[in-house]
Amino acid sequence: MKAIRKFTVRAVLPPALAALDELAGNLRWSWHEPTRVLFDHIEPELWREVGHDPTALLGAVAPARLIELASDVDYVAGVNAMRDDLREYLEKPRWYQGLDGDKPAAIAYFSPEFGIAAALPQYSGGLGILAGDHLKSASDLGVPLIGVGLFYRAGYFSQAIAADGWQLESYPLLDPDGLPLSVVRRPDGSAMPVALALPDGRTLHARIWKAAVGRITLLLLDTDIPENDDDLRQVTDRLYGGGGEHRLLQELLLGIGGARAVKRWTALTGHPEPDVFHTNEGHAGFLGLERISSLMGEGLDFGEALQVARAGTVFTTHTPVAAGIDRFELDLVRRYFSSDLLPAVNVDDVLALGAEADGAADVFNMAVMGLRLGQHANGVSKLHGEVSRRLFAALWPGFDESEIPIDSITNGVHAPTWTDPALLALAETRLGTSDTANADWASSRVSDDELWAVRTALRHQFVTDARLRLADSWRQQHPGGTVPGWIGDVFDPTVLTIGFARRVPSYKRLTLMLHDPNRLRALLTHPEHPIQIVIAGKSHPADDEGKRLIQQIVQFADDPKLRQRIAFLPDYNIAMAQLMYPGTDVWLNNPLRPFEACGTSGMKAALNGALNLSILDGWWPEYYDGQNGWAIPSANAGGDAAERDRFEAEALYDLIEHQVAPSFYDRSETGIPVRWVDSIRHSLAGLSPEVSADRMVKDYVEKMYRPAGRAEARLSADNYRAARELAAWKHAVVEAWPGVSVAHVESGGVAEVPEVGDELHLRAHVHLGGLSPDDVNVQVVYGTSHRDDELSDVHVQTLTPATGTDPDAAPDVAADAAPAAEGNGTDGARLFVGTVTLNHSGGFGYTVRVVPRHPLLHSAAEMGLVAVAG
Repeated sequence: MKAIRKFTVRAVLPPALAALDELAGNLRWSWHEPTRVLFDHIEPELWREVGHDPTALLGAVAPARLIELASDVDYVAGVNAMRDDLREYLEKPRWYQGLDGDKPAAIAYFSPEFGIAAALPQYSGGLGILAGDHLKSASDLGVPLIGVGLFYRAGYFSQAIAADGWQLESYPLLDPDGLPLSVVRRPDGSAMPVALALPDGRTLHARIWKAAVGRITLLLLDTDIPENDDDLRQVTDRLYGGGGEHRLLQELLLGIGGARAVKRWTALTGHPEPDVFHTNEGHAGFLGLERISSLMGEGLDFGEALQVARAGTVFTTHTPVAAGIDRFELDLVRRYFSSDLLPAVNVDDVLALGAEADGAADVFNMAVMGLRLGQHANGVSKLHGEVSRRLFAALWPGFDESEIPIDSITNGVHAPTWTDPALLALAETRLGTSDTANADWASSRVSDDELWAVRTALRHQFVTDARLRLADSWRQQHPGGTVPGWIGDVFDPTVLTIGFARRVPSYKRLTLMLHDPNRLRALLTHPEHPIQIVIAGKSHPADDEGKRLIQQIVQFADDPKLRQRIAFLPDYNIAMAQLMYPGTDVWLNNPLRPFEACGTSGMKAALNGALNLSILDGWWPEYYDGQNGWAIPSANAGGDAAERDRFEAEALYDLIEHQVAPSFYDRSETGIPVRWVDSIRHSLAGLSPEVSADRMVKDYVEKMYRPAGRAEARLSADNYRAARELAAWKHAVVEAWPGVSVAHVESGGVAEVPEVGDELHLRAHVHLGGLSPDDVNVQVVYGTSHRDDELSDVHVQTLTPATGTDPDAAPDVAADAAPAAEGNGTDGARLFVGTVTLNHSGGFGYTVRVVPRHPLLHSAAEMGLVAVAG
C-alpha cells in the first residue's frame, strides 16, 4: 500500500546535542570531513543507510541513542567545538575580503540545477555539479555569492535497468521539510511570495526555499503551493522534464522570478543587493529582462537600462553545439511578453534580443539573448572558448574569430568534496595540510608504499560499493529473488580498473569501447594484464538513442565470461561518484572532439590520483603533459563518422594493451608499480591546483566579476548619467553606420622587394557618415597572408586622423584600392594615416577597417559593426 502523502518527523534533540541541528542545517557538512565523522559516530550503519544525510539521520535515530550520546562528555564537547568552528568559518574574513581595490558587494549566481549533496538531488549532471562546486569554493574563498535556482519536487529521475538492459525512470517525490531547507518568511511569519503575471490574466506564484551552503545562501523557487492552479503547481515538478511551454515557464520563473526573489530576500535581510549577475548557461537569461524592467522603473528607457544590465552581467555558455541550445517558438515568447509579465518592456525589444543572426526567423534563442544581455561572456575551457567563438560568430560579422568577445575560464572541481577521506588523511599526517589540491605530493615525506597502499584501499572500497549496488539492482529486477553468488565476485580489487561515467548523449560515445567486441574481450581477460571497466550514466528520458547505448553496454556486460570484469552501475549520482572516482586507476573519456565543453569527471578522478585516458577535448588539451595520463589520438580532421570511430577505438585499445596495462602491472620486488606511482605523484602535484574550483572561482572574480562590477558602477553613477550618454551614442552610431565606409587606401614607403624592418606607410580615406573621428577607430589589420587571402597571426594597429604636419601624410604612396563608384569617392572623406613595420618574412597581407570607439565599450566588436575596405 502506498502513502498519499509523505513528510519527515524530526527528532527532538537533547539540549546537550542542540548544536547537531545547527551543523545539519548548513550544507558545509557535505564537504567537511570532521563534521561528517561526528554524524557517522551517531550510528554508522544508519548513516550509510540514509545516504550520509544528517537531516535524515537525526529523523531516524532512536531517541535512546541520542540520550546516550548526550551523556558522553567527549562527544558533546566535540559537537560544540564543531559548531564553534562552523560559526568561525561563516564569520572570519577569507581570501575575497583580503582583496585590494573595488570588488562587488554581492554576486547573484543563477543556474537551473545545483549538485551540492546526494541529500539534495537538484541536479542532472555536469552543469549542476559545476554549479554546486562553484558555490562551495565561493564559500571557502569568502566570495559573496547568492545562488538562485528552482526546487524540483521530483528532482531529476531515478534510474533502474530492466532485465533486457533498457533504462527505466521513476520520479520519487521529495519532501522539502526533510531536506536541509527552510522557507524564506516575512517578519509576520508568512512565506515571502514571488509572482509572475501570465497570459489570460493568470498568475504564477512561487515560494522561496533557502539552503545554507557554507557562507552562501541558495534560494530555490517552488510552485507546488495552494495559490496556484493545478497545472501551474507542476511548473517545478521535474528538472528538464518537459518541453515547449512547460520549459519556458520554468525559465521565466528562474530568470524573472529568481531576480525578484533576490531583491526581496536582500531587502528582508539587509544583505547587499548584487552588483553583478552571473547566468550559468542560457536557462536563466530572462533575469536580464527583469533587471531592465526594474531599471526602467527608475526613469531609464529600454536602451539605457540595457546598457546598465549588460555591464553587470556575466554569461557562461556550456554547450559546444547549436543543437544543445534552448530555443522557443517566437510566437510563444511573444504571447508571454505581450502580457503584464514585464509591462514596461516592449515585446519587440524582447524578441530582438533572442533573434538568431543566421538562423530561423521563427525561433527565440536563449544563448543568443544571453550573449546580448551579458557584456562579459565565457566558455568553460580554452578549446570551448574557441568553439564558442566559431559557434556564435554570426553575431559579430566581419570580425576575426579571435576578436569575438567570448573569453574562456576552464571549469574546476571542489577538492574537499571530491577528494576521498583516505587521501585527505594521508595529506594531513604526512604533509601537514588538509588542502589536498595544493599539497606537496612530490615530497618524499609520502613514500611510494604509503601512496600505493591508499590507492589500493580506494580500489577495494569501490569494489565493495559496486557489488552492493549491483545486488540492489538485481533485487529491483527480480523482486523476492535470491541475489546470485557471482555478483559477490564482480570486479577484482587487484585488477587495473578503468572508469567511465557521465551523461549519455551520443557525442560522448559510451559504446566506443564496444567497437571491436573481440578486442575488448581480450583486454578484459588478458592472462597477465587484465583490465576491468565500470560504467555509469543516465540518458535523458526522451533520448531513446542514448537508452539504446546503455542497453548495448548492459547486454555486453551480461556475458557470463565477462561480467566479473565489466559492469554498468545504475542510478549514477553524487554518492556513487564519490567512491567511483577515487576507486578507479584510469578515467576514460572519448567524446567526439570538439563536442566536450570541459568534462569535469576526469578532474575529480585526478584529484584522487587516477590517471586520465582521454581524447584531447575539453579540459585535457590544456593540461595533458605526457606524464599525467594518455591522449587518445583523434581523427577529427577527416573521414566519415564510422571511419573516425574505428580509428579512435583502435587507438584506445592499443594504448590500453601496450602502455596503460603494462605500466600498471610492472612491479618492483616489493610489489609497487614504481613508474605508475611516479605518474600518480606527478598528476596529483601538477593537476590538483589547476583543476581546483578555487582556481576557477578566483578566475571568475578577477576576469569577470570585478570588471563587471566596475562597468556597472560607472554606468550607474550620477543617476545613470553614463548609461544615458552611452545609449544615446550607440543609437547615433547605429543610425549613421550605413554611411561609414573605407573609400580609398594608399600605401608606400617599402622597397620594390620588401624586407624585414621596412616601414609601410598607409593613408586611408574614410567616409564617417556624419560621425566624428572620435567616434571610430580606423585600423589596419595585418598578418600572414594565404592563397585564399585569409590572414593568420593577425595584428591590429590604429590609424590616426591626418594633420597638416603629419609625416605620414606624405604623398609617397600608391593606390591599393580603387575609389568607390562615382559620386562616392574620396570627396568628403577623412584621411587617416599610420605606419606598419614589417616584422616577419614570408607572405604579408593587410586590410583597413572602421569600428565604433567609445571608452565604455567592452571591446571593438561589442556592437557588431565594422566597415572593411573592399
